[in-house]
Amino acid sequence: MKDSTIEQINQVMNEAHLAFLSYKNFPGKKKAEFLRSIADEMELLGETLVKTAMRETNLPEARIINERGRTTGHCRMFADLVEEASWAEVRIDTALPNRIPAPKPDIRKMLVSIGPVVVFGAANFPLAYSTAGGDTASALAAGCPVIVKAHPAHPETSALVASAIHKAMEKTGMPKGVFQHVFGNSFEVGQALVKHPLTKAVGFTGSLAGGKALFDIANQRPEPIPVFAEMSSINPVILLPETLKKEAASTAQKLAASITLGVGQFCTNPGLIIAMEGEGLQQFINTLAEEIRRSLPGTMLHQGIADNYSAKLKRALEQKGVTVEAESADAGSSAQGRPLVASAPAQEFIKNPALAEEVFGPFSLIIRCSDRDELCSVVNRLHGQLTTTIMGDESEVAQHSNLLNVIIEKAGRVILNGVPTGVEVCPAMMHGGPFPATTDSRFSAVGIDAIKRFARPVAFQNFSDALLPDELKEGNPLGIWRLRDGVWGRN
Repeated sequence: MKDSTIEQINQVMNEAHLAFLSYKNFPGKKKAEFLRSIADEMELLGETLVKTAMRETNLPEARIINERGRTTGHCRMFADLVEEASWAEVRIDTALPNRIPAPKPDIRKMLVSIGPVVVFGAANFPLAYSTAGGDTASALAAGCPVIVKAHPAHPETSALVASAIHKAMEKTGMPKGVFQHVFGNSFEVGQALVKHPLTKAVGFTGSLAGGKALFDIANQRPEPIPVFAEMSSINPVILLPETLKKEAASTAQKLAASITLGVGQFCTNPGLIIAMEGEGLQQFINTLAEEIRRSLPGTMLHQGIADNYSAKLKRALEQKGVTVEAESADAGSSAQGRPLVASAPAQEFIKNPALAEEVFGPFSLIIRCSDRDELCSVVNRLHGQLTTTIMGDESEVAQHSNLLNVIIEKAGRVILNGVPTGVEVCPAMMHGGPFPATTDSRFSAVGIDAIKRFARPVAFQNFSDALLPDELKEGNPLGIWRLRDGVWGRN
């Protein structure tokens, strides 16, 4: 499919801006109808969508079907959210005209939509993080038109989903330009979308290099805009010694399954395992090695990802002190990813930043620490992460409270005795983290709080009910916080 031209991008952005002028004022029930219709139309694509996505991404049928369910579920979740006003964080602070020494004005605040949002489709999630994925659903729920740049690895899948969204637009009476779809293999297309003066925010899931480049472009604009990019995470797993002695084999089996899941092509793949030397660690490594040797290479999403995995893996294994512990059988082709685990001493990790770089694929590096101090030094060297996992019982974790405090500073989601793969879509989920995991650690790309990325607070002072948005009027009881007798509380 041909790259969109600058003229086409200008037209798309102008149409998005015109749509924004009306769509931002649509009631929540109308936006909810649109989002539910998108989910319905996606499901009506049936086998055509599933088979097309399988062909373009090499993902199995069960994975595509599950991902379609997650995508439609996200749309319906945001539909439920915007039918009532709580997401807008309404605050009503009524006037006190007789207050001494000065009268207090009537001030009411809520979140409002920010404008057209550019969403970059992700390579590793052709549905859930692409055309109708979480970024698109949350932006539309917030009242923002969306322009999706299809990922070059699955353009036909993206076009099919875009057709479903356009049908939903027609059925629910949405303004032209509320959703648009563009193509671009070249970096210039993405650059033009981010630079366009009518773009107000960007959603991105992909590499650190790609996300950081878009972030820098957005901040060099005359009017800087937010880029919500999910980029790089090695999702460390910390094995506490007493628990490792008791559960070395079961822990290794659990992590082997997580490392190789989906040929390691998840942003929450456990790419780093940190533990102290001892009998438990060696048993863990032996079992993990056995599981990896029994695993099979898998065809990766596309040749570019496979080539990148091979190059990054080669670089990691060339670093001083790195020892291969186990690898699977040889890959059948250059498009396949070969599972592999390696180890390195803690001092080499501490000295060498290259060992903390993400290798996107079925690979994990075990860091062998001589004692507790070395383990803490390794953890202190970690960059921001989407997740960090601790394997230990309650009493043992309590003995490492300082370690836990450091982990909380470095990760968006802290997991106890579980694996990081498998991101539950629910209100409490945090799928974000400090840089370089994301460009803004305050926001999640999954769950209802994703809507807050595409909204900003506005305060209305001394407005009559007739002029206020419906959410701020006295008669609206939904999600309202009011100040009464100096105390904030809900209706």
